[in-house]
Amino acid sequence: MANVLDRIKSPADLKSLTHSKLNQLADEIRTELVNIVTKTGGHLASSLGVIELSIALHRVFDSPRDKIIWDVGHQSYAHKMLTGRRERFDTLRQYRGLSGFPDPAESPHDVFGTGHASTSISASLGIAMARDLAGDDFHVVTVIGDGALTGGMAFEGLNHAGHLGTRLIVVLNDNAMAISPSVGALSRTLHNLTLDPRYYRAKEGAGRFIQRMPWGKVAWRSMKRVKSGIKEMLIPTQLWESLGFKYIGPVDGHNIAELEQALTKARDYSYRPVFIHVVTTKGKGYEPAEDDCIKFHGVSAKGTTSSNTPSYSEVFGETMLRLFREDERLVAVSAAMMEGTCLNLVAAEFPRRVFDVGICEQHAVTFAAGLATQGYIPIVAIYSTFLQRAFDQVLHDVCIQNLPIVFAIDRAGIVGEDGKTHQGTFDLSYLGCIPSLVIAAPSDENEMRHLLYTAVKAGHPMAIRYPRDNGLGVPMDEHFRELPVGKGEVLKHGDDLAIIAIGSAVAPSMEAARLLGDKGINCAVVNARFAKPLASDLILELASRTKRLVT
Repeated sequence: MANVLDRIKSPADLKSLTHSKLNQLADEIRTELVNIVTKTGGHLASSLGVIELSIALHRVFDSPRDKIIWDVGHQSYAHKMLTGRRERFDTLRQYRGLSGFPDPAESPHDVFGTGHASTSISASLGIAMARDLAGDDFHVVTVIGDGALTGGMAFEGLNHAGHLGTRLIVVLNDNAMAISPSVGALSRTLHNLTLDPRYYRAKEGAGRFIQRMPWGKVAWRSMKRVKSGIKEMLIPTQLWESLGFKYIGPVDGHNIAELEQALTKARDYSYRPVFIHVVTTKGKGYEPAEDDCIKFHGVSAKGTTSSNTPSYSEVFGETMLRLFREDERLVAVSAAMMEGTCLNLVAAEFPRRVFDVGICEQHAVTFAAGLATQGYIPIVAIYSTFLQRAFDQVLHDVCIQNLPIVFAIDRAGIVGEDGKTHQGTFDLSYLGCIPSLVIAAPSDENEMRHLLYTAVKAGHPMAIRYPRDNGLGVPMDEHFRELPVGKGEVLKHGDDLAIIAIGSAVAPSMEAARLLGDKGINCAVVNARFAKPLASDLILELASRTKRLVT
């Protein structure tokens, strides 16, 4: 059988394919994605679930004139393969290779960068309004899912879109079955009817006619209430309709013909924004990913070296579990990163004291602040790149009130192949200016345990940043101890040069000192431990007796 994927150089090549060829194409993309992503690493399960949707979108719409925005962007792998980037796909998440997220610098088909979740509806609405202001005529489609609809910003966008009433299509990729209504022939028939413009015109005409009759207005209102009641029993449209959207769905996300029908009707519907509910299976077509979509949400590159030492995230989870057993005031908050932060280890034993709020970083921080006002000690475990979304909450709701909250900042520093949207390199800058907040970084996994213990005992806000990496394999102290805030530690004495390091830079600094020693340079090394407040006395003392300071 001839390979269909080899013939696809752009979305235009999809237009003439039969549905049997389209189904074959979906299978070929699925096979190629599994083969490549298990080698390069990346978000596998999410992309496997939207292959048929990607094909249908590019069949119905004319990208890049029509704008398709993906949210979260890691669902866009099939989209990339269909838009001329298949030959480079084996460079995914590699240096100078394809990004793991939509990138406008990479292709005109990537309209908007979406590395962080819940932004697409607002961006799409802005694009749609710009179209209207310019008197242009193209379609704007946003595909949101994989948890992104849990973010408050998504509902802000939905609310504004319904208010403005402009042409916009929002496609929900519901791959968790969390809000999936029953799928059946009757619901599809109802939606096929109500999306037909002839139905809409007939309904308006009937309304005008009935309301001209005696008691007509009362009768028409009663008829509408009965119709709405029957409709709501069969199709749960109330939320989306109340926001000003026309609801279509649920649609089988792995049936290309059904997807095309729904997308075409939405494209041709011009009365108000349209919300299409598409039900998919995360990891579709790859049994290991279907069986454990959390494990295969993101996979590591083949050949990635494993370590016998635990990761900093694992050390965090194990330390929290021990601290939770000792202090019932401790609670933890995650923003949809339970497994990534290893809070799942704590939740297994203390489910009532661990809260996963979804992709809602702002809510997570202020929710924790509320807990703190009532005598609890919240630990907010969050990736560095996502904490920046809650800057005002950290400042206004936590630190100005000096609440005893611990920010466990995972993936701090450079995170490599996750790309430019996910680097954890900004937290020192944006947290450093916030009053009352102590910022620390452990030099190894043993020190991390002591810093966590220090933070929960501190009585004020404290942030501990640690890398996406394994520990150094150092011995672990049996008992926790409090570390003096703002005090560093001299690891090596020397008079020629002093290196002041913090966090993951400490171990390389010790190695640098050894190499300098081989060249006759006597080098001191200081583990500063705290970025705020600095170990000022120690730094001044070193400055007075060494020739140079290096940080």
